[in-house]
Amino acid sequence: MTQPPPPPNEPPQGGFGAPQDPPPGGFGAPTPPPQYGYPPQGQPPGYGYPGQQPPQPPPGYGYPAQPGGPGQQPPYGYPTQPQSPYPPPPQGGGNGGGRISTQMKIILAATVAVAVIVVGGVYVANSGGDSANDDAKNNTTSGADGGKDGRKDSDTDNDKGVGGGGKEKAPADVKSTMAFKLATPKVTDITNVKGAWLTDTAYVKTGVDEIVGYDPAKGTQLWSIPLPGQLCAATDHVKDNVTAIAFEAAKRTGKTDYQPCTEIGAVDLAAGKLLWRKSVTGPNAGDDKLKFEEITIGAGTVALGGTEGGAALDLATGALRWKPQASADNCTDMGYGGGAGLVVARKCGSYEDPQVSIDNLNPVTGAPLSSYKMPPGVEYASVVSTKPLVVAADVGDTAGDGSGISDFFSIDENTGALRAKIPADADTYAADCAATEVESCRDLVVGNGRLYLPTEEHDGSGDYGQTNEIVSFDLATGKTTSDRADAGDRYTITPLRMDGGNLIAYKWPPYDKGGQIVSIDGSTFKQTVLMENPADKAVREAETSFSKGYSEMRFGAGRLFISDAMLSKPSTLDLVSYLAVSFTTD
Repeated sequence: MTQPPPPPNEPPQGGFGAPQDPPPGGFGAPTPPPQYGYPPQGQPPGYGYPGQQPPQPPPGYGYPAQPGGPGQQPPYGYPTQPQSPYPPPPQGGGNGGGRISTQMKIILAATVAVAVIVVGGVYVANSGGDSANDDAKNNTTSGADGGKDGRKDSDTDNDKGVGGGGKEKAPADVKSTMAFKLATPKVTDITNVKGAWLTDTAYVKTGVDEIVGYDPAKGTQLWSIPLPGQLCAATDHVKDNVTAIAFEAAKRTGKTDYQPCTEIGAVDLAAGKLLWRKSVTGPNAGDDKLKFEEITIGAGTVALGGTEGGAALDLATGALRWKPQASADNCTDMGYGGGAGLVVARKCGSYEDPQVSIDNLNPVTGAPLSSYKMPPGVEYASVVSTKPLVVAADVGDTAGDGSGISDFFSIDENTGALRAKIPADADTYAADCAATEVESCRDLVVGNGRLYLPTEEHDGSGDYGQTNEIVSFDLATGKTTSDRADAGDRYTITPLRMDGGNLIAYKWPPYDKGGQIVSIDGSTFKQTVLMENPADKAVREAETSFSKGYSEMRFGAGRLFISDAMLSKPSTLDLVSYLAVSFTTD
């Protein structure tokens, strides 16, 4: 799972194996909720959180996801088991490059005859002889989209996704035009501008010391919310057109004049207003304000994490709901995942022998409703979705590529029981999670009771160029399904979000074409083109000027918005640069 190099001073980030059922007595036994508690509003104390990387969300319309992105997500980069049906990515070339060792070339050459398994005329990424049975369906969108849990456990005898029910329809003419471009603000240092939201009336984007709402058709400014300092954390989750942010208390005056990220606020994306501004002090009298690096919204609760402690506030009023309480087991909340529910990744024990657990919380009180203990060798965990509960981790640092993912864990959020463990080999799949940030996964989507992943780029059927696919895993069994959406020669496909039972995806273009937005039917996996961007050189350069790893994509109602999530000092090279660009089929 490839990703661009991290910005300076960023900590390193922490897969196509055979999907397996959990071994007897191994992962999967539900663990009772721990006996630690969360005191009510106003009671101490908080405690430490690990440091984090620049955020990278997965995008979505109205509820931007991924990290999605490019996330993926400051969204998008993107077989070592010989059973993979996908050719290995060669060194260099293509849209995003690839990597494969000489040893792997030998292994794959020796096993190519058995690499492809055809089931009913559809290629299936099948490992270890597991059949591609699909026996749980779910209408849930990805965790970042905060969708509703529509699991239908009775659907156990077919391999058809739900499909349909989407709002996005193909226009009479899918050929798009560029609607507008937003100039890149001048900065003197690396500057976080993570945050892009799409409502019915505005495209909202974080700027330098402000959040701005733009007319989605013309790009003209509708409103601006000035901030006292730089935004330092934002969530992709939105509830009733309200999202949450964390920002610095004062403006920076120089490269090294970093201000503390102590301020919390709720933004009305429709009205263009900061509804409230709060801060939280430490557990003792006279303590300074707590500093935060991570924020999310889960079921109406704003949850924040930082190296000094955490806090949870009411989204509507900003009132403090609870703080995590220290425990005798030396437990700390590493961070939270939001959306339809609220989940915490907790670490207990010693530094040398940590035990990470995933706890589903009561969002109002912070009390654990269920708990799942991650296997030995897990130091960090990333929440992909809260309902259904899906977690990613790098078990024993085996991913080896900095993606933070060796396996996915499908967990019953009500009981804490493991539903399925899904190995995801880093040389096959292209999603990414920032190891030390709990809600940072991009380039993956959860919906229809499945986990949708892009494969790594590999040689296409043409004479040159790279391509890839989107495939899926059943969250109830952990097995691959027959789902396969091909990007096409020289395109690279990335899932963005769910649209009802359909999957919305973006196709990164080759050097002589524009990108595409497609809708993939969740049942048939048939692709419908919703947008095709111009191949004109100047327009194409603007579209492809954004990094796959540090950009955000939002698509809805025939409009595509691509923006930067991280700015840096302008290069001496004459490079095309924009804060955001927009395309439309209107």
